[in-house]
Amino acid sequence: MRTILFVCTGNLCRSPMAEGLLRRKLEREGRLGEYRVRSAGVCAVEGAPASPDAVRVMAERGVDISGHRAHDLTAVDVEEAALILTMTPSHAESIRREFPRQARKVYTLAEMAGRSYGVDDPYGGSLAEYRRCADEIERLIEEGYRRILRLAGRASP
Repeated sequence: MRTILFVCTGNLCRSPMAEGLLRRKLEREGRLGEYRVRSAGVCAVEGAPASPDAVRVMAERGVDISGHRAHDLTAVDVEEAALILTMTPSHAESIRREFPRQARKVYTLAEMAGRSYGVDDPYGGSLAEYRRCADEIERLIEEGYRRILRLAGRASP
């Protein structure tokens, strides 16, 4: 099973939302059994719960991330992932710098949709900011879905 790993800063908002949204998309397509979807943070406090507003915004979309616990990115995570999708270019650069042998599988989520920007962190912001963030992540996953699967599939299992 191939692992698609989403990465943000604290693994409290953006990457857990992306994880939940891609899981839902894969489930709807009947492909969830082919992939393991996970998330981590480059600066996460291990075991911290997802942001309550992220949980709420995902629940509004029918996605349950209430059981999510933050995970700090490890070398094993990077090595085991078939594809690593970060929320910002700086996250991608940080991972490429720390794990140069794995750089070929690190992209921003926006790159999957042919864009070149970062997804803003809603942490500490209003519920409206969380909704905008979730909208953007969902749009990028929808637009980049085929490329995500193609890139995740090219890696050896």
